[in-house]
Parts: sequence; C-alpha cells; structure tokens
Amino acid sequence: MSDPLIRACDDYVVLEPGKPEQLLNAADTLTWLSRWLRTMECLPADLQDLPDVESAAQRLLDTACDLELSPGVSLQWFAIRLEPPA
Repeated sequence: MSDPLIRACDDYVVLEPGKPEQLLNAADTLTWLSRWLRTMECLPADLQDLPDVESAAQRLLDTACDLELSPGVSLQWFAIRLEPPA
C-alpha cells in the first residue's frame, strides 16, 4: 500500500476462506494476522528476517493485502474508512 492515506485507516475488512467477512480494528487485525502466521510451518521469505511474529504481521499490514496459506488458499485484508476524514 503506497498511499499514506491508507495507513491512516484504523479499520480493516478481513477475509478467510469459507467464512463471512469481518470488520476489525487495526489492533485486532494485527492479532488476527499474528495468529495465522503462527499456524504456518514456514514464514514467507520476506518475513523470515523479522524478530518475531508480531513484527511479521505488522510488515504484512503495512505492505500487503493477502497471505497465501497454501496453493489457492489465501487470507485477504483491506483498509477501510468507516468515517469520513475530518
């Protein structure tokens, strides 16, 4: 996500295979991503140099919008604005 305005968003729509979409705040989205990263046998190569799972989740939140769990199975998250900017 290169637009700095997106980083100002505090809410996300998260999508998991086979489940309805969820609306989460930024902290809950980080927790959600961290939980999924802990289930993976091996983190993606671009996350392996980070000190912990929470740092990896933060990098994903800052730089991506999906995480492939297995071929054809991905998680997705999208920053949203629930209120117009002031």
